[in-house]
Amino acid sequence: MTRIAPTIAQRASMDHLRHLPRGRFRFIGVDVETANRSNSSICQIGLAFVGHDGRVATYSALIDPETYFAPGNVRVHGLSERDCLGAPTFADVIEDLRPVMEAHPLVQHSRIDERAFNGACRLARVRSLDATWLDSVQIARKAWPDLRRRNGGTGHGLASLKRALGLRFHHHDAGEDARACAQVVLAAEDRIRLPKALHPQAVQLELPL
Repeated sequence: MTRIAPTIAQRASMDHLRHLPRGRFRFIGVDVETANRSNSSICQIGLAFVGHDGRVATYSALIDPETYFAPGNVRVHGLSERDCLGAPTFADVIEDLRPVMEAHPLVQHSRIDERAFNGACRLARVRSLDATWLDSVQIARKAWPDLRRRNGGTGHGLASLKRALGLRFHHHDAGEDARACAQVVLAAEDRIRLPKALHPQAVQLELPL
């Protein structure tokens, strides 16, 4: 069976931040990995912070989903119950993530990540994020219409865009996929007008020190 998940060596080479950065950002790329088919079973959260100078810094955290890991999901992302043993739960981290995520536009690749956060918030009995979510799939479709499958292209998934745009990231690590999501938006900026919330001049709230 073909391996999809990042290798141990690849994970060791990833330079994700261990702590959330502070300051103002243009937007944040968001990605999650889940333990099973339930959207609420988040086992890894990845955030990509895009500065006004175009630089991208990624943050990643393992999450104890407090549920089982399905073999198919493990094959995709390579994470198992053993990897997340002792990690914080979603309820443990969401209130730390909330200020920065609610202060900036959030970009996901498809609507899966927003649904995952909403589902995990319901399960943890906390309110959902009061945030502006945007979809980089929709942005990519406008920027590269030739990739549409009905036009003979390979689609607008991250794997397809990685090949088409020459992106460098390790697929199915949440931090890396969040970075790729941000890279897609930045690359599209040269081809189309981005949604207003993502314009470089848009002023975001400054986080408390």
